[in-house]
Amino acid sequence: MASRQASSPSLSAENIAVIRGNRLVLRGLTVAARPGDIIWIRGANGCGKSTLLRLVAGLLSATSGILKAEGRIALADESLALDANLPLEQALQFWADMDGASAAQRSAALTDMDLQDLAHIPVRFLSTGQRKRASIARVLASKADIWLLDEPYNGLDTTSCARLDQAIIAHAASRGIVLVAAHQPPSINVAHSLVLGNQGVAA
Repeated sequence: MASRQASSPSLSAENIAVIRGNRLVLRGLTVAARPGDIIWIRGANGCGKSTLLRLVAGLLSATSGILKAEGRIALADESLALDANLPLEQALQFWADMDGASAAQRSAALTDMDLQDLAHIPVRFLSTGQRKRASIARVLASKADIWLLDEPYNGLDTTSCARLDQAIIAHAASRGIVLVAAHQPPSINVAHSLVLGNQGVAA
């Protein structure tokens, strides 16, 4: 699996509330994660799973509550965040350069998600499943301590799901933190399961 820098990441959210527009998306949310934790965030559509990940990633602000995150963070969600006109390897290189990742780490991430043979294909020509794997590869190559994965198994075949599971296990084993927002339970052991109910209240 792609290597990452050793660190002691942590994440804590206490009594978080998020209002977007006139809608209360999260309310009274409390969660904590330590090095090596894999947390499955589950709940119905619209309960705030994606909002929570975007909040941790720093893309949204909490209306109230306290959020603390130690360590570098990488998010894989519905936005591919890769230049569609560039070959896949070059598109990943843009982010790898920003993250200080080496060519070897970028290459390892491509291999981990079985994309090495597509490295020179422009991103716009990738299939839906290949784009999903590319988004995950971007996170793998990021050297981030905290991975935020929003519905990462959607669009993946059985083999790709297994590869993702291996990457998550390896990251946690190297004292990383992984938050997985998904409808279905991951096929790997998780440290905690956070259930979001109506208006993002932890059930």
